[in-house]
Amino acid sequence: MLQRATATLGDVVTVAPDREQSATSNSLTLHHPLRLRSSQESAWVVDGTPTDCVILAVNSLLSEPPDLCVSGVNHGSNMGEDVLYSGTVAAAMEATLAGIPSVALSWCGDFPEELQACDELVARVLGEILSRGPFPEDALFNVNFPAIDPREIQGIKITSLGRRRYADSIIRAKDPSGKEYHWIGGGQVTWRGSEESDFRAIDDGFISVTPLHLDLTNYCLIEEVQAWNLTL
Repeated sequence: MLQRATATLGDVVTVAPDREQSATSNSLTLHHPLRLRSSQESAWVVDGTPTDCVILAVNSLLSEPPDLCVSGVNHGSNMGEDVLYSGTVAAAMEATLAGIPSVALSWCGDFPEELQACDELVARVLGEILSRGPFPEDALFNVNFPAIDPREIQGIKITSLGRRRYADSIIRAKDPSGKEYHWIGGGQVTWRGSEESDFRAIDDGFISVTPLHLDLTNYCLIEEVQAWNLTL
């Protein structure tokens, strides 16, 4: 779907994992070789993570760096702390590290087939972002689309990351042989954040666009921590 949507913006090269890669974050494949195959013209499938795909594309498959990296469209939201776990956002981050303008796209719904009606919408949002001039240095955009009919979308909001908390997210049970196992995932999700938070925009029917940057330093705390006078 993303390949179709971006075809109106320029020449598209697709490099994608060969399987589900949710919650892989920035993980790299270091302990076995990566294999890839060409699925069609200018498209490759990789038996690795989203970050692997970006590294292969930039350093092996392409003769020159691309003008833009678009990662997604992820089936499910990537808001709040999700950006720390998301393979979709991680791929955009890896491209940003390489100096390539990057956008991560996510659809906040459970049914991938709903995305088929969103080609024009995705292209319009990307066109809006690209038309605003050069990307800020060391920054990327995290975009979430509400799971509603594109005709009902209220517009675009520039947002900050909300805060998410899971409850009862670990299932503890026994397999048929009687051995105990734990399964992470699911549970109840609660959100909190300002009126400008990403999840509030989605709840109100807006597309959420959150600018992210790679520097995780908490500059507000530097002077306070310096005053601790840490010594050995």
